[in-house]
Amino acid sequence: MNIDQTLREQIQKAVSVLFGQQVDALQIQPTNQEFEGSHTLVCFPLTKISRKGPEETAKLIGEYLVSNSSTVQRFNVVKGFLNLVLSDKVWIETLKSIFANPSYGQLPANGQEIMVEYSSPNTNKPLHLGHLRNNFLGWSVAEILKAAGFRVHKVQIINDRGIHICKSMVAWQYFGNGETPSTSIDTPKGDHLVGKYYVKFETEFRNEVKRLINAREIELPFEFYLNRFFEDNPSADIFIFDFEIGQITLKRGGNVLGFTSQLKENLVKLFEDVPKLAQANRRGANIVLQWLEPLYHIETLLVKAQRMLQKWEQKDPAVMELWKTMNSWVYAGFEETYKSMGVDFDKLYYESDTYLLGKEEVLKGVDSGVFFRKEDGSVWVDLTGDGLDQKVLLRSDGTSVYMTQDIGTAILRFRDFPNISGQIYTVGNEQEYHFKVLFLILGKLGFDWAKRCYHLSYGMVDLPTGKMKSREGTVVDADDLIAEITSEAEKLTRALGKVDELSPDEAKALFPMLGLGALKFFLLKVDPKKRMLFDPNESVQLQGFTGPFIQYTHARIRSILRKAESLGVDLIEIDFAGVTTLETAEVEVVKVLNQFENKVREAAKDYSPAVIANFVYDLAKTYNQFYQNIPIFNESDANKLQVRVALSKVVADAIRKAMHLLGIQVPERM
Repeated sequence: MNIDQTLREQIQKAVSVLFGQQVDALQIQPTNQEFEGSHTLVCFPLTKISRKGPEETAKLIGEYLVSNSSTVQRFNVVKGFLNLVLSDKVWIETLKSIFANPSYGQLPANGQEIMVEYSSPNTNKPLHLGHLRNNFLGWSVAEILKAAGFRVHKVQIINDRGIHICKSMVAWQYFGNGETPSTSIDTPKGDHLVGKYYVKFETEFRNEVKRLINAREIELPFEFYLNRFFEDNPSADIFIFDFEIGQITLKRGGNVLGFTSQLKENLVKLFEDVPKLAQANRRGANIVLQWLEPLYHIETLLVKAQRMLQKWEQKDPAVMELWKTMNSWVYAGFEETYKSMGVDFDKLYYESDTYLLGKEEVLKGVDSGVFFRKEDGSVWVDLTGDGLDQKVLLRSDGTSVYMTQDIGTAILRFRDFPNISGQIYTVGNEQEYHFKVLFLILGKLGFDWAKRCYHLSYGMVDLPTGKMKSREGTVVDADDLIAEITSEAEKLTRALGKVDELSPDEAKALFPMLGLGALKFFLLKVDPKKRMLFDPNESVQLQGFTGPFIQYTHARIRSILRKAESLGVDLIEIDFAGVTTLETAEVEVVKVLNQFENKVREAAKDYSPAVIANFVYDLAKTYNQFYQNIPIFNESDANKLQVRVALSKVVADAIRKAMHLLGIQVPERM
């Protein structure tokens, strides 16, 4: 029985009979918990038809439904809101319908395909806490879209080329002494090993610059000052420095107050060309390269990495061989972490394969006048007419930037999957400008499907210890965090005596399930757009808005079902008609159950696993209230006992399905 549809049809008939007009659009919403009822009709829009006030309109419709419908038992009116209390018979029929539908929660196929991108790591470091939210969010959105009837393609783009991996490669060449994952004592996991040398590069480069300054061989480079300033002042609104392309963009309200005198002196030298920077045709790249020219003569580690990138694009055999070797270490490490995380992909894309297509399209854009070249040979797009900025697409030496690769990747995906209705990019909110530019560029290149690309922007994950910094090695490693949360889940579960009756093998399987469930639920229960603070201790608690609380509720229900089976309670032929009334606590559980498919639709529409997390928590909480108030096996009426066990079963099934949409397994015993 579809309560929502039945009720909608009955209200439409009431409006037609009472006011002589047909109405298609009705505003029906869940009743506020402060008032009695399950469904609320918003009557304000109906006053034009009724020609009466909203309260009188609501009263007339309510009286008609009570008199002419077996669905509505009673009603109450709060201003222009008609709160409807449905009969127990309706809820019994609803439970019967849900029980008879093994696919409840899965919507029919809608004939649409969609692509969801997530993870998309760089190959110069292991996955960290930020990647966990990204992967859990993207994977969950993909599964929710499947449940909503879409055919989904889960993909990632692996950023396997660029200055970042060249930094790790240079550091390994100079400081690695031939270390490999198989020979390493402290970092045998490949992605950790490569990440170690990325951190080593940054440490040694800074030390190198300091030595040069102390020896007075060069003046301190502007890039060094600027990076340090933004690390110490992350919310500063002065200017953006993109070292990858060597561009400075002056921001509104820029000033140099609070800088050291030495930095002011350097800024004054650089800002002699501020008028040029403020114009549409900024020459920031040339200015910065002139400022850093001493570094090119001294062959710092940074210059070595830049030249290695040039050799890579020229397919230098030695560079390519080292690149393949170190990336293979990273891929092996990633695969191990993905397995621990419980995420997967249908197809992998690699930046090294897509950037050439991007370059090709950029050059076509130059020929067609969409893009333009500057005097130094670099290629740019002018988006000032769109209220944005100018953006470089190819450097003066012909090498690509991230935007070039993303252009190629987007085009290739629509070639590979021409029937997809859109692409969803799961990427942090610090990249909102990047994707706004990307979609504009794709549109200017003539790709109509650019309008069907969507940036699923999410907030960063904060820690009690502060901001993570990859190049300084202060990130929270994904592998370490999963292991730590699993350990905490084991300690807490053992302390509460929840595993005393489990075998060693059952307990061994339970702890990772609880740990990963705690981690995923904590990161997904918050609206994706919101920034969040991750609290490891709170996440593993067995009470409250947590994954383990819901997992424990499922295990409790499975125990009830096993007991029912041992008592011979029949769940094959249930006489639902033999039960005419329900307890309030039972009705409340069925009311929450009835929302499942609507919550799937809502979560798919908003790309928000938080909708499912809140639903399954409400379901578990409401069931526990029912369990505490109504002793199931004390019931002497055989029909009522059957129905209560059946209610328990559909709750357990719904919890399992909803938690799957979040990527979380639920235990049979606990």
